[in-house]
Amino acid sequence: MNDQTSSQTEKSPPLAASALEFPILPASWRDLTALSHLEKQCFSPDDAWSFLDMLAVLTLPGVVRFKAEHKGEMIAFVAGERKPEKAIGWITTLAVTPSFRRRGIATGLIAACEKELKMRVIRLSVRRSNLGALGLYKRAGYLQVGVWPKYYIGGEDALVLEKKY
Repeated sequence: MNDQTSSQTEKSPPLAASALEFPILPASWRDLTALSHLEKQCFSPDDAWSFLDMLAVLTLPGVVRFKAEHKGEMIAFVAGERKPEKAIGWITTLAVTPSFRRRGIATGLIAACEKELKMRVIRLSVRRSNLGALGLYKRAGYLQVGVWPKYYIGGEDALVLEKKY
């Protein structure tokens, strides 16, 4: 599963998102086409989820999934899952349409996902080169706790980040 997000930089904080302008709503299987479109906008073909991955994240029980909308269109998505046997939650994906980045939408989605996961430890992974996402996660309170060598297609490492409550 992919775990990348917007290209925010640490130098400039995101603008605050208006809940009325970008409502965060539960996502469902009805969002499959919109999620497919979002994946294509946000990720390279190597990193975008397959049809089956998207269908699974939108339908499997126990998966936390939220979307942000603007004028009825999905502009962002987050999903997470609980690993109760390890007492850990995982944010499995986060994507924001490029034209809506740096408005606080990703921050709002992360907060919604964390709240719904209800776990004392939440982890995620991100490409080592995705400095915008790393800055976002750092501002959200995540710290690096590991590396998955050559995790991504092309051989790039994934950094494992964690937040404790």
